[in-house]
Amino acid sequence: MDPKPNIVVLDGATLNPGDNPWDEVAALGAFALHDRTPEEFTVERARGADIVLTNKTRLPAAVLDRLPDCRFVAVLATGYDVVDVAHAGARGIPVSNVPGYGVESVAQFVIAQLLALCRRVETHDSLVRSGEWTRCGEFTFWDTPQVELAGKTLGVVGFGAIGRRVAQLGAAFGMNVLAHAPRPKEPLDAPGFAFVGLEELFERSDVVSLHCPLTKGNDSFVDARLLGLMRPGGFLVNTARGRLVNEADLARALNSGHLAGAALDVLAVEPPDPANPLLEARNCLITPHMAWASLTARKRLMSITAANIRAFLAGQPQNLVNADYLTETA
Repeated sequence: MDPKPNIVVLDGATLNPGDNPWDEVAALGAFALHDRTPEEFTVERARGADIVLTNKTRLPAAVLDRLPDCRFVAVLATGYDVVDVAHAGARGIPVSNVPGYGVESVAQFVIAQLLALCRRVETHDSLVRSGEWTRCGEFTFWDTPQVELAGKTLGVVGFGAIGRRVAQLGAAFGMNVLAHAPRPKEPLDAPGFAFVGLEELFERSDVVSLHCPLTKGNDSFVDARLLGLMRPGGFLVNTARGRLVNEADLARALNSGHLAGAALDVLAVEPPDPANPLLEARNCLITPHMAWASLTARKRLMSITAANIRAFLAGQPQNLVNADYLTETA
């Protein structure tokens, strides 16, 4: 490959809204940056690029087939469901992601979500400012149930680096921790920790937190059946992918009172369709896919992306997500 490859970023605005320069990546080739790319412009903008960087701009098979010069795809995230990695591999295109950059940021956010569900700090701040505390006449008041985490059971679905860190933080709060992982993992060194089946995890958990990738086999797997297994008054937290959850089923579980609350940083469609039932569901906290977005995590993501490109240019690609599909091209 030319020592100065053509590098195109399809949607860089969220990684660098002005505080996280592209210098380390831009130095590796002829560099073109797009803040965001509508679907109809993907081929036009990526055509001629040797290296394509994407965060949420989709690269399905039909798009990849129209990019004959593409030699490497760098996903600006840990999740890589926006790329047809099998088809890329069949065409000899390595695809790398950025694992690990957001472990602390996302795990911290999960705990923030959980504490928000349990204590509703901002709700009560608003009530104080609107005069409710003064009108009540007592030295104390609360308008929502106040939930203590110690002794509760946290179920972690997916036990990669983020899931493990969330489990550690839950244990530090005195929670009992269960986990479900499709492949063997090192157990957490915490009293009472256990790997269990998916149904058992939902049955035994007061809080379920999702940390698994979206695959063709688990779309909407958190449905009415699994939610119905949860203990009454339980919480669901999702910082993984919105499409893991059947949103209509979750809205019904919340509105019926079976679940006491949900905290979602991801939705099936982002930004949400105004008709999304979760927007009107009871006790549903929704944040705009921001768990990953601390500056520290974004700087780490930028640095690892640059390292991924350098490794590819050196003929030793790293953080491959499609090694099982990858074939050599002529």
